[in-house]
Amino acid sequence: MPATVLPEANDGRGAYEVAEQAVRAAAAVITPRVAEMSLPLDQRNVVVSKKGRNNLVTDVDHSSEAAILSILNRAFPHDALLAEESGGRDGTTGYSWHIDPIDGTRNFASGIPHIAVNLALTYNRRILLGMTYDPIRDELFHAIEGGGAFINDQQIRVSETSTLPESMFGMDMGYVDDKAKLLLDMLHGMWPGMQSIRMMGSAALGVAYAAAGRFEIYAHHHVQPWDIAPGLLLVREAGGVVTDLRGNPAVPESGCLVAASPTIHRAFMEATEGTAWRLSQTT
Repeated sequence: MPATVLPEANDGRGAYEVAEQAVRAAAAVITPRVAEMSLPLDQRNVVVSKKGRNNLVTDVDHSSEAAILSILNRAFPHDALLAEESGGRDGTTGYSWHIDPIDGTRNFASGIPHIAVNLALTYNRRILLGMTYDPIRDELFHAIEGGGAFINDQQIRVSETSTLPESMFGMDMGYVDDKAKLLLDMLHGMWPGMQSIRMMGSAALGVAYAAAGRFEIYAHHHVQPWDIAPGLLLVREAGGVVTDLRGNPAVPESGCLVAASPTIHRAFMEATEGTAWRLSQTT
């Protein structure tokens, strides 16, 4: 199908142009602070606090989100917003923006340069536009519904690998310890039935890497809408499949996902049928 026509902002620009301005404005806030996070604690100015066990937030998260919201509020003042740090607001247009100012805050706080800015636009719950921007590598993963998926100007596709033993599996533990243990049990039961396993620390980049064919599979059991909304569109526009743990089409509110090519997704779901990890989905 042809690419979706996106709405226009108050100043006449298209939503894609505004979204790119927003994620790059966030990156301009984040990037100068990355090197600081590798310094000894007494030499850092970044303020780090806890939202929960292993769930951190920094003042840079808040500043990044403020930069995004400033642009979106001017361009689309009547759209709904759902932002990780500041919450949401209702809109009157049917359009909604999902915002994650730093996906991978634990990485950022530990001086690990593997983070992303996430932004998606939906209309009546349909994902129209998705952007996952890696400011460290200057890689902009982006997709418009019906228009394909890209890294910068290069179109991407999911992996053509056809068997699980040749597959790279990306995953993350999340903040729900019991489910994380079930994930590890599932992987232990499958090993060595995959090529290798990678833990990302950024669900946004994990899903984007599945879209780009860098991973054959990416899976997570506890994610928020702003973590995955862009990635769901990226994977589908790259020819892949994204479901929840039960095999139903994933939506931003699913709370979990399995992303892969159709062939690998089918093989993985068959191989993990009946595992406690798969059965742990509650939504």
